[in-house]
Amino acid sequence: MKDINTIEPIDRDEMVGLATEEYRRLLELFRSLDADDWSKQTVCDDWTVHLMVAHLLGAAESNASLLESMLQLRSGKKAAREMDAEDIDGINAVQVEARRHLSPTELVDRLETVAPRAVAGRKRTPGLVRRVKIPTGVGYNMTMGHLMDRVFTRDQWMHRIDIAAATDRDLELTANHDGRLVEDVVLEWAQIHGEPFELVLDGPAGGTYRSGNDGPRIEMDAIEFCLVLAGRLDKPMPLTVPVVF
Repeated sequence: MKDINTIEPIDRDEMVGLATEEYRRLLELFRSLDADDWSKQTVCDDWTVHLMVAHLLGAAESNASLLESMLQLRSGKKAAREMDAEDIDGINAVQVEARRHLSPTELVDRLETVAPRAVAGRKRTPGLVRRVKIPTGVGYNMTMGHLMDRVFTRDQWMHRIDIAAATDRDLELTANHDGRLVEDVVLEWAQIHGEPFELVLDGPAGGTYRSGNDGPRIEMDAIEFCLVLAGRLDKPMPLTVPVVF
């Protein structure tokens, strides 16, 4: 078993390769969809596949442009107040509303164009901004650097899982990509709860992990584990604490 203390968090240099590959997999999935797939409901109650892709495009365009990011933040905060919701929910709503009129082809073409600039924008985020702390809405704060290096790729990845499930598509999973993203989730989860455990995750993205001694042994599928932590799957599990996706 891999000791949790030996795992390095994903940094900005590693992020570039992971985020670029995740965009490739997303775009490949989107191009495989049939016309009726775009109207299918996802696990996120307010979003069809079409609207979820609109969110992903909005997030990418925010990452690619400081001006767009500031506009989304300002409009999102206003929307959040009107919705009586967290800022992130307001930003998501603004992203979707501004892009819901686009056709599937337009969404995919724009995402393909902006994806490299989104990754580059995340990498060049200045140190002063990276150190800014932001609330997560689930009981702990994170830095902007954490968001840029780790969470945005995690969000892309989770939505690929969501869309593959909604459209009954096979999910491309490999140890060096998906397994690394899961490992980073395990690290964050372990740091949040701070309790001993043994964790056995099955599947191509799986692995075995431990922290301390005499903790509970948890055995489950790696994707299922992440779905539980993301609040998408209601399944009893020891040491269940939310992790931001």
